[in-house]
Amino acid sequence: MENKQSADVLLTADRTLMSNYHHNEFLGFGTCAPPNFLPEWLYSYLFFPPIETTSDHPWTAPYGLRKTEAQLIKEGFKVDTVSPHHLGKHLKDAKVLGVHAMDPFGLGPASTTLASIFKKEPYLAKHFQALLRSPQVREAKKNGLKIIVGGPGVWQFHYREKAAKGLGIDCILEGEGENVVGKLFKAAVEGQDLPSHYEVDLGETPSIDEIPDIQKPSINGLLEIGRGCCRGCQFCNVTLRPLRWYPPEKIERELNVNLNSGKVNGACLHAEDVMLYGSKNTTPDPEKLLQMHQMVMKRVDSISWSHCSLAAVASSPKVFRQISEIIQQKQDWWGVEIGIETGSPEIAKKIMPAKAHPFSADKWPDVVVEGMGLAHDNNLVPACTLIVGLPDETEEDIAKTMDLVDDLKGMRSLIVPLFFVPLGHLTNKDWFTKTKLSERHRELLIQCAEHDFYWVDNLLDWSFNDKWYSPIMKEFYKGFSAIAKHKVREIE
Repeated sequence: MENKQSADVLLTADRTLMSNYHHNEFLGFGTCAPPNFLPEWLYSYLFFPPIETTSDHPWTAPYGLRKTEAQLIKEGFKVDTVSPHHLGKHLKDAKVLGVHAMDPFGLGPASTTLASIFKKEPYLAKHFQALLRSPQVREAKKNGLKIIVGGPGVWQFHYREKAAKGLGIDCILEGEGENVVGKLFKAAVEGQDLPSHYEVDLGETPSIDEIPDIQKPSINGLLEIGRGCCRGCQFCNVTLRPLRWYPPEKIERELNVNLNSGKVNGACLHAEDVMLYGSKNTTPDPEKLLQMHQMVMKRVDSISWSHCSLAAVASSPKVFRQISEIIQQKQDWWGVEIGIETGSPEIAKKIMPAKAHPFSADKWPDVVVEGMGLAHDNNLVPACTLIVGLPDETEEDIAKTMDLVDDLKGMRSLIVPLFFVPLGHLTNKDWFTKTKLSERHRELLIQCAEHDFYWVDNLLDWSFNDKWYSPIMKEFYKGFSAIAKHKVREIE
């Protein structure tokens, strides 16, 4: 039998990421909050309970970590993916530790917003740093362990350059790493020097054929169906990557990996805009979109989406209704994250003109209302984001966003205001902080909290209607929501 403790390479993530969030991705947003009025043990159980392990190995793990694992296995490395709770006992013989990072310093939009409300460091940041500062990792570093950190949150090290050394990190890998991760881990295993920060350039971006299939189950059955985005919003890092779509057979292979575990019966389709699957521009491809959903839905009990655009929904109502019919053959509703960002056509034209395509950015509020209406009527439940404090935003722009939120009052959704974080093409802009909140901004935050509180009972009923523990769990979440709304009102 293979000695699992003799792997040269260990992979892990902090405990906020090694969770299935009670099989509800929406609850994952709770990791962005800081320690608060709930005891930490209770809050952790409600929002990020730990994954079951066998011999210290989680049966499921974050999708990005699974991709790294698959690439390293493909290149001949001996790899173990280990739970952060049991990492210490596996470090003795390891030469490299790879860590998946989502929000290592709490600088992401959701984290900075919640940190402003609760005035503490978010759980995501707290647990990431605690993992690398643990005595076991520190001791392994003294004995020569190399640490490589990658994942969607590593951009934050540009703002915390000294922190990497303090945390014992040897190399930060930024970008899609399939074509470079092997050489970095090889150098680490052989004891060679590593670049402190390796940013994948465009020429190293993997093609679809170069992206390996995951070898073991991903959290909540997440399935990547494509990478990149063609909309070009200036505040987003993803738009810097080329658009590529997985062929159906690749999606099905990864679906099989999840289903064959015997513990996964659903799928979360992941792309920056699921409605554009298979398309070459901002217009949905009905045939490819419907065929892909039919293929997946035949195999699973439920589907959710990671992201989609309201413009794609509004431009193709017939196709959207057909997808809804396919999905609702087995479930009553499904969820998705959607970026509204602003209700101001002027702001939309400046920083996200293609967000409304194939419509004009001048019509952005109408596109939002049309798309959200279709979502409501067809039981798609969006968690929507608004960006507070966008560059050059005026009081009139904020008022238009408030008008839009008012228009969405009767549409089942969560609307989450997020402070502007300088990403994508806007990295030279200033961060938006609580000290810059105007009275109109505060009114917008309260308006969103009122909207969410209005819908929270309905959404919790839908989310937990098939769970034996639903009556108890729902009361905890409702209580947290009520206190959070009160905290928003207290923002100074």
